[in-house]
Formats: sequence, C-alpha cells, structure tokens
Amino acid sequence: MPDLSRTGSIPLVEISHPAITVALAYATPDNFTGRVLYSHSQALLRPEAARALYRAADTFALQGYGIVLLDAYRPASVQRMLWAARPDPDYVADPAIGSDHSRGTAVDLTLANAAGTIDMGTDFDTASVQSHHDRTDIPAPAIINRLILRGVMQASGFIHNPLEWWHYALPGKAGFPILDDTGGAWKQTPA
Repeated sequence: MPDLSRTGSIPLVEISHPAITVALAYATPDNFTGRVLYSHSQALLRPEAARALYRAADTFALQGYGIVLLDAYRPASVQRMLWAARPDPDYVADPAIGSDHSRGTAVDLTLANAAGTIDMGTDFDTASVQSHHDRTDIPAPAIINRLILRGVMQASGFIHNPLEWWHYALPGKAGFPILDDTGGAWKQTPA
C-alpha cells in the first residue's frame, strides 16, 4: 500500500487491489449534485480502513464478485458542498458533526460480477426509504445482494449505515479526526 500522506502526520493510502474497481462518483458529474466535486480519481483511506476493505475484496473475489468503489476519503470541504446540495441528515452527514468519509474511515460501494454491477434495489445515493438496508419491498435478488454485501463487509470489520445500503465505516469514529485537503496539504480540522 503506497503512503500518500502529504505531511507525514496523517496517513492516507491509495486503494489498489485486483478485485476493486475505483469509480469515484464525485469525480464525475454523475452524482446527485450534478457537478464534479473531486479533481482526482484516487481513492484514499486510512490504513486500517484499507486493510478491512482488502479483506472484504478478497472474500468477494472468492465468491465471484468485485467491489466497485464509489467513494472513500472525502475532504471536509467537499462534505460541505454535499450538505449544501442536500441538507438532509438522513442521507448526508452534517459537516458540523463530520462525516466518516472525512475521517478516511468510510467507503461507499457496490458489487459487480462478470456481467457488470449487480442489482441492489436502488442506485447509489438514492435518498429514499428503498435505500435502507432492511427493505423487503425491493426485488428479491436485490435483498439477497444487500445481505451478501452486508455480511462480508461486517465480517471484514465495517459497520453499516442502516439508511444507505452502499455505506460502510470503521467503528469508533470519535477516535479519528476529520481531515481536509486545503492548499495541497492534508490537515486536520476540528469536529
């Protein structure tokens, strides 16, 4: 895992694994804001989160799946832009509290097989009750796919967000400071 920390004090590593396709939604206009919010296409995480994600990727690969990584570390400045576009605490973390993404400890993802991405019942970032993990009013294959995703991610060390089938984070967020990328250097920002 290459170390991409710019100051040496905050370790973020670039995600690179044969069973992970990086497709950051906020590096394109194909997201709920309709704007490009990232000037890069690198997925970064804290080393602990990267190790957990690699465990999940290894397990999924054994089952014939790959991970499509839609988001990872998110600078606090981007979190503020997301909140401005959708100030709904059910689906976007209030930047005053802080996002697990801005701590480098969360991922948004889906699964793919040889035929492409698999049905999860809703698209990524759909702000609706159908996006909640335990829905039974979505197609049966999507229910099964969500259960597979959740089971492997939890066994790999992540906890799920009950309102977003795609969102997983390391537990204990209070132990990780919020990070921001301002002026080309990673810096910690107060929670």
